[in-house]
Amino acid sequence: MSEDKKTLKVDMWFGNREAIAAIRTVASHVNNMITGVTKGYKYKMRFCYAHFPINVSNTQSNGKEVVEIRNFLGEKAVRRIELLDGVKYVRTNDVKDQIELSGIDITKVSLSCAQIQQSTAVKNKDIRKFLDGIYVSEKGSMIEE
Repeated sequence: MSEDKKTLKVDMWFGNREAIAAIRTVASHVNNMITGVTKGYKYKMRFCYAHFPINVSNTQSNGKEVVEIRNFLGEKAVRRIELLDGVKYVRTNDVKDQIELSGIDITKVSLSCAQIQQSTAVKNKDIRKFLDGIYVSEKGSMIEE
């Protein structure tokens, strides 16, 4: 910590390549934590479908928020994705077929988005033709600048 208490300096003397990379990783984690606490992180996800409209809802299960995906490619199976602690789900009112996931931990928010996106992966079909799914459309902070 510097004298002005506003900057954090990370040093390593005579470090090899791996140690310097580890120090840089720690510095990036600290920077992401500071950004998360001050601004927060918000990911916007859009539904993409050709014929069967994807139905996404939010429920509570065992005290945790669960995202339920129904009617993906016309399937009857319901996909359930448990959101990680500290991740908030919001269905956007002004934009059709869009959800927003937000929180202060970039790892948890991005991992929840990745789990939602991977749950709607198309299997046993030509992925060039079947582009249906839920995809991250925008990444940013909760506080608009």
